[in-house]
Amino acid sequence: MARIKPQQLLMQSKKKKGPSRTSIPAILIGALFALFLVLSLMGTYRHWHNRPKSQEGMDLANFDRSDLTTQTKKPSVPKYAIIETGKGEITMELYKDATSDVVEKFLELCKKGHFKGMLFHHVIKNYVIQGGDSQGDTAPQDWILNGKNRAKVTTSPKHEAFMIGTTKLNPNRKGFDLFITTAPIPDLNEKLLIFGRVIKGEDVVQEIEEVDTDEHYKPKSPVGIVDISLKQDL
Repeated sequence: MARIKPQQLLMQSKKKKGPSRTSIPAILIGALFALFLVLSLMGTYRHWHNRPKSQEGMDLANFDRSDLTTQTKKPSVPKYAIIETGKGEITMELYKDATSDVVEKFLELCKKGHFKGMLFHHVIKNYVIQGGDSQGDTAPQDWILNGKNRAKVTTSPKHEAFMIGTTKLNPNRKGFDLFITTAPIPDLNEKLLIFGRVIKGEDVVQEIEEVDTDEHYKPKSPVGIVDISLKQDL
């Protein structure tokens, strides 16, 4: 076995590297970096730990508010009714704010098709046209007799010509009377509830008014309502 010379041993010992010593400043820098990292992680954790709770509360409040708004929001009520008659169409504007109960009843019956085929069973020229369920009612005849002195009474704007109304609602009645005035009728303030007015088709109303009637103001030739459609906008 060959012997290693002392010079070669010295060279080999120089080539071997021993563990390097870390200086104190480097240790301090490392410790500060680790501390900064720990503090950053703690701050981030606290931020994300607390945020979902407050955000959840805001979301819940917004949800409750939007849900309450959805529940309290009423469906839009139609503003107009198109009355299709055998003489043409009559467009009426509904007074839902003044007589909400009457309008609700009218809309309900329209949706059920209650007025389909309904006849105008009393036509009194220069006074009123009546359609509805009380065909045997003599009220229009009584009104026209009592209305001879109506010029002496102060006219109410709500009972001008081309206003649409009904008799006072009776909870026990399932029907509905429909009146269209063809002249100012100030003496009907206690008899009619006005819930709309004609805004288009006045000529149709006048044409119906001109039909021939018998001594009881009943049209000799049938004229009536084909159907009534409801609209939100025209």
